[in-house]
Amino acid sequence: MGQIIVNLDVEMAKRKISLGELAERIGLTQANLSILKTGKARAVRFTTLEAICRELGCQPGDILEYRE
Repeated sequence: MGQIIVNLDVEMAKRKISLGELAERIGLTQANLSILKTGKARAVRFTTLEAICRELGCQPGDILEYRE
């Protein structure tokens, strides 16, 4: 069975932005953003994904990856 890999940490590192700064910019708590960043989230809202992509200047596929 495949899985979804979250590459948020990679995109954040490329842009030299901290978890706290990104969380503040998108209106999410650091704790909730951390859950997403570590791949422990069971779901992600499109509005959250849109906000992350807007702030990081990336596409959803830069953050989410499917692996067998």
